Amino acid sequence: MKFFIDTANLDDIAEAQALGVLDGVTTNPSLMAKEGITGADNIIAHYKKICDIVDGDVSAEVISTDFEGMVKEGEALAALHPQIVVKIPMIADGVKACKYFSDKGIRTNVTLIFSPGQALLAAKAGATYMSPFLGRLDDISTDGLQLIAEIRHIYDNYGFETQILAASVRNTMHVINCAKLGSDVMTGPLSSITGLLKHPLTDSGLAKFLEDYKKGNA
Repeated sequence: MKFFIDTANLDDIAEAQALGVLDGVTTNPSLMAKEGITGADNIIAHYKKICDIVDGDVSAEVISTDFEGMVKEGEALAALHPQIVVKIPMIADGVKACKYFSDKGIRTNVTLIFSPGQALLAAKAGATYMSPFLGRLDDISTDGLQLIAEIRHIYDNYGFETQILAASVRNTMHVINCAKLGSDVMTGPLSSITGLLKHPLTDSGLAKFLEDYKKGNA
């Protein structure tokens, strides 16, 4: 499973990259605004900075909600850097734009997926990635992991190459459960990755090793 980090924070991205397990980055206008990045020119410059840090794919989101606008924005974003993947919303014009980009060889990430039907449309349109939002479904007492399982089953039935990018991942158990279900990618905050490092027996075992070493070399 690929590990993406869902942020616009350059320090968090650099830390995840330095860990050696990062495969890419996803971000969106809300995450950009959280870091104080506003205005088209600043956002474009920030995407370039992210691409300079990571080796993998970087999802860059369009703002337009009409086909022509998405095509214009998406082509400009894709031209920024070979690592850019154009992120488009799951709406009718988004599906049309996804098909357009797919035919042009431009990679896409269809976002805001909340149902198997939406995931099926994204795959039919040739999406490179499609992003079901686990955490947001959990927030309304719906099982986000069940959605991942259903999409995995459908994609396997027909051999779709679209990658399941589990988004809105909130914690380490989301990561583990997505891995069990066969999600191709997960994207979440830095804590969802670094949290996998932690176990009390690792901490106590290391402390014991170091204690015994000091005794033997006193």
